[in-house]
Amino acid sequence: MDTMTDRRIVNTHQSEAWNGYEGRHWADHQSRYDALNDPANAPLLSAAHITGTDHVLDIGCGNGHLTRLAARRGAHALGIDLSAPMLERAAESAASEGIANIAWERADAQVHLFDEASFDVAVSRFGIMFFADPVAAFANIGRALRPGGRLAFVCPQAFSRMEQSVVFAAIAEHVPLPDLNQPAETGPAAFADPRHTSRVLRDAGFDAVAEEAIEVSQNWGKDAEDAAGFLFGWGPLRHWLRDAGPQAVARARAAAADAFRAYETPDEGVRLTSRLWLVTAVRP
Repeated sequence: MDTMTDRRIVNTHQSEAWNGYEGRHWADHQSRYDALNDPANAPLLSAAHITGTDHVLDIGCGNGHLTRLAARRGAHALGIDLSAPMLERAAESAASEGIANIAWERADAQVHLFDEASFDVAVSRFGIMFFADPVAAFANIGRALRPGGRLAFVCPQAFSRMEQSVVFAAIAEHVPLPDLNQPAETGPAAFADPRHTSRVLRDAGFDAVAEEAIEVSQNWGKDAEDAAGFLFGWGPLRHWLRDAGPQAVARARAAAADAFRAYETPDEGVRLTSRLWLVTAVRP
């Protein structure tokens, strides 16, 4: 199950991150990130209406769990991502599970030369917020869909709507952090405003754009200390704290653990509510 590579990449900053520490951290902690993100799988797959005859494109597939779930429904699935470490882990997981109707490609979905009208449905679990040019990217994805082809993805609502914002507020009392509630062209908040999302998708040529608010419960760790340790290994937080002194970082980590403690459960670890948009659209 070889991973192919398309050298056309315009999103160079994201490519560097996902082929550096960030991508390796996600690949090395596959089960931890899946514990965070898997609760979005069921509503996303339901909205995508995947059947056994579909050809499915998973955009920003990462370690490939959503791609594998699509393939398990009988679909022919292609996972595309910028990250070589994560695609390697995805291919290993598919092989170990005996899934043959699946392939992987390292490429930039914004410019990749997909075969036109070659997919019935495109899906993404948090993989569409980082495009350098979202309209161009979705237009390119749209060309890869057959007429009547379906698009379905999940993305975060405003950061203030996430319970993890409480944890970050506790951290920010000890070290400087960016204002994660500010709108951004790229990053987790890129599609927090559904009006912006609708404009982007319609400008990219999609019809029947719809956004549904959903809530999922994310597992951050077995206890508060475990959750804080995992969070402080996360690439963006390491980047933001690169100039902070070790004592300040230690205080910030202790504050994060204290904040996580409010979300500990007796049997299911640390559970925080994440509020998302489930977005669907159709290529005319």
